[in-house]
Amino acid sequence: LQPDLILMDISLGAGIDGIEAASRIRERMDVPIVYLTANSDDATLQRAKLSDPFGYLLKPYEDRDLQTAIEIGLFRHQMEKRLRENEQWLAATLASIGDGVIATDETGRVRLMNTLAESLTGWTRYNAIDRDIREVFNIVHEQTRAEVANPVLEALRTGTCTVLAADTVLIDRSGVERPIDDSAAPIRSANGTISGAVLVFRDISERRRLEEHLRQSQKMEAIGRLAGGVAHDFNNIMTVISGFSELLLLPGQDDDERADSARNIIDAGKRAAALTQQIMAFSRKQMLMPSVLSLNTIVRDMGMLVKRLIGSNIEFVTDLAQDLGHVKADPTQLGQVLLNLAANARDAMPGGGRLVIATRNEVVTDTLVRVHPDMVPGSYALLTVTDTGAGMSDEVAAHAFEPFFTTKDEGQGTGLGLASVYGIVKQSGGDIHVVTAPGAGSTFHIYLPLVRETSSLATRATLAAAEGGTETILLVEDDDGVRKMTRIVLEGGGYRVLEAPDGREAMRIASQHPERIHLLITDLVMPHVSGRETAVQLTASYPALRVLFMSGYNEDVVVHHGVSSGTVDFLRKPFELDALRAKVREMLDRPTPGSHTQGGDTGRSIAT
Repeated sequence: LQPDLILMDISLGAGIDGIEAASRIRERMDVPIVYLTANSDDATLQRAKLSDPFGYLLKPYEDRDLQTAIEIGLFRHQMEKRLRENEQWLAATLASIGDGVIATDETGRVRLMNTLAESLTGWTRYNAIDRDIREVFNIVHEQTRAEVANPVLEALRTGTCTVLAADTVLIDRSGVERPIDDSAAPIRSANGTISGAVLVFRDISERRRLEEHLRQSQKMEAIGRLAGGVAHDFNNIMTVISGFSELLLLPGQDDDERADSARNIIDAGKRAAALTQQIMAFSRKQMLMPSVLSLNTIVRDMGMLVKRLIGSNIEFVTDLAQDLGHVKADPTQLGQVLLNLAANARDAMPGGGRLVIATRNEVVTDTLVRVHPDMVPGSYALLTVTDTGAGMSDEVAAHAFEPFFTTKDEGQGTGLGLASVYGIVKQSGGDIHVVTAPGAGSTFHIYLPLVRETSSLATRATLAAAEGGTETILLVEDDDGVRKMTRIVLEGGGYRVLEAPDGREAMRIASQHPERIHLLITDLVMPHVSGRETAVQLTASYPALRVLFMSGYNEDVVVHHGVSSGTVDFLRKPFELDALRAKVREMLDRPTPGSHTQGGDTGRSIAT
């Protein structure tokens, strides 16, 4: 009959009673049931509640009571049906949204979530309801792994919309991580009080992939310009080296002419080394020798060089914070950063002007991170370099750090200066950006993260030429030219040098040498047996042996071979002869703590 309402007695005689009948009917069809019964005991009432009745009228009753029960039953059923339809519509709407949605109450406990939110978090609605949002929506910073402020709690606390910090990943219930972007807003009741919050978030893995593809395309374009510029510059350098080398061999030249040719070859070699370092800086692969230092020390040490570089028509001013914290970076590379920025400022002020280098401590907040997403919130040392020059347009500033991009006339600059500055800063764990406008000068902001360690960098001083010695040195180098040059330099200082082209030969020579070998100088990357393996085996047999590694490879390759340039004695190729002499003497004169001495001297062992 499909009735609109059923009036049901509870006592029906033989068979099932009215409550059982009502329960079976409600399982099959959506129809309201009103009980008409004389039973009002507690047991019957409790059973009746389980069948979800829409009314309960006790006999005897008046006609008016019956009419009222029927009207209320029909009205309640209609309202519940409409409520279910609205809930179904809301559920379908939430399921159709392309973002995850989670709603919470005013305490931050989950009250609702859509299907995509279930998929992204790994929590079902059934398991997530009434749980703290921080448990269901588990987020950390991608690089630091530090806990990120939950946007839902921030929205509840501030009463405003909040967005997620950059570089945030969501860790789902099974431990899978995915980068996300999200926002949260408070839910306000009719009287304006906050009754909860709604979180909308999305997986941005695909967006990152597309952005990386775009960056790769831009990088390939930059590499094309890089290759052309490098070829041009190296061809010029090789022309100088080859030409003056031939002049050295010409008959009839006096000593002054030969000396001049040799100086030109040396200068060209230094230009080649500097160009290589600039390229490695651009690619963020140059070998760094980090020290704990204050940026104030670098500014003071480089002050005179900067003054000579910019000339007397530019006023040079420093404003250094006395309480500046320490950073960990390569002092030589930071000096190069200052010189490159100073040269850039000088070229922007051909008629004179003012150059200001300042330092201060800076706390980077989420606000700055949103503008510069490569940064991480935290404490930094800030170095600013400001000039009063011509400034740059937005278009020029957007390409300022690209290799071989330059606004200068041909022959007045390679376009690698700012690119190498960018690479050095990024490889040092920092960030750099420029604030500029045409006619308003430029300010470069360099952020380097603070460390708690104390400074390990001494103030720059003029070093006297290193003395020689009579100790025995085992030199291992697979390049014949480098090995020969190094041997000549060391023998010129009075040292006895044993040569080996590889690790195997070095171990054979050491085993047959009857006297003590004081120092092992070895290239790191060699065929057959690496420099590290050679050092490990020799120091195991000769604990007093000291080890100096050499390499021209970038940091990645060096670390791949089991050596960190910051933890061992290391000489970066190409090196100056004075640097070689000084390093050798310093190592041989270095007092070694510990009780494992041999003749008053012991060396550093290399752990496997």
